[in-house]
Amino acid sequence: MNYDEITLWMFSKLPMYQRQGNVAYKKDLIRTELLLNHLNSPHKHFKSIHIGGTNGKGSTAHMIASVFQESGYKVGLYTSPHLIDFRERILINGCKISKEFIIRFVKQNKDFFESNHLSFFEMTVGMAFKYFSKEKVDVAIIEVGLGGRLDSTNIINPEISIITNIGMDHTEFLGDTLQKIATEKAGIIKRNVPVIIGERQTEVENIFISKANSLNSDIYFADEGIDQTIPCSLGGEYQQKNVKTALQSLKVLQSKGFYFSDNQITEGLIKIQKNTGLRGRWELISKTPKIICDTAHNREGLILVLNQLQKESYETLHIVLGMVSDKSVESIIDLFPKKAIYYFCKPNISRGMDVEILADKFLKFGYIGAQYSSVNAAFKNAKQQCSIQDLIFVGGSTFVVAEVI
Repeated sequence: MNYDEITLWMFSKLPMYQRQGNVAYKKDLIRTELLLNHLNSPHKHFKSIHIGGTNGKGSTAHMIASVFQESGYKVGLYTSPHLIDFRERILINGCKISKEFIIRFVKQNKDFFESNHLSFFEMTVGMAFKYFSKEKVDVAIIEVGLGGRLDSTNIINPEISIITNIGMDHTEFLGDTLQKIATEKAGIIKRNVPVIIGERQTEVENIFISKANSLNSDIYFADEGIDQTIPCSLGGEYQQKNVKTALQSLKVLQSKGFYFSDNQITEGLIKIQKNTGLRGRWELISKTPKIICDTAHNREGLILVLNQLQKESYETLHIVLGMVSDKSVESIIDLFPKKAIYYFCKPNISRGMDVEILADKFLKFGYIGAQYSSVNAAFKNAKQQCSIQDLIFVGGSTFVVAEVI
């Protein structure tokens, strides 16, 4: 099997939450434990940082990774989902995992994967940990895939745990209240391991405080502990929240023996895309006309992104919009501006929301727009219909942004 055949097998034969929904969600860590034992416990061979939360965990992970790189560390970075290439999920100093390693890893372990019915995510976590161990990284920054307590990444014993914030997302798995979701995400807090909370939210703060106290873990609230602002190369005003979370995390890591100079921190935060390749966060992909894309897809994230969108200057706003089928359109539709032209589309995944359903939900509330056969068709039509003084926004789903990028 070559690389293309290997990745085709990975996507078609193994459940994947981002494409198939709840069929890929496992309610325990038994399979992950079996896999890592099979792989000789690679996660025990490197230091790690664990990042969970509803919004901002990917951006925060890339911020911290960039600072580590500027400081001379060999740093692994595991995030999900990818935008274009599967290998984006597993990086070392911004370089993607090699195709050769993926081919060899899958060939060597394919029988084990199949006999134990491992999910796409479980297999990919094992791959990342084995790669980081083999390459002897100084530290690996590991982003939670879904939730926390039962996530496959929650097998590590990190230097610090980070929870960016809590919002209403993945409620079918994590619970239908902020308190239930916070309890699941608090599951990454470990005994005697400091935890950084990005935002103090009155509805859930006691859940984190109680869990940290019960495990003798120091707890820090970044929005109160950090009052400085440092320029960040990622677009989006909302990134300043993530900057504070990253700065508080770096401060705690310094107390644990890691070293970052002020200049290295500054350089790391203004070279995030250069160092890590992160894309899709308030990304300007054209200036004339101005085209911006952002992967925000839940209410909390969309509030920040769409508020900033309204601050932009333009003659006419064009919005290329697609979502996944398990998204409650009714819970977010009020956030979208009515003074815009919409180009409704379905991302090219089985979990994509049918464009007819999406368009109908918007049109019946008085929005103006039309439906298109694909993301590319919608984007092409938006570009054809806009003038250089107009603005095109692309969003609603990571998968829509991925197809445009």
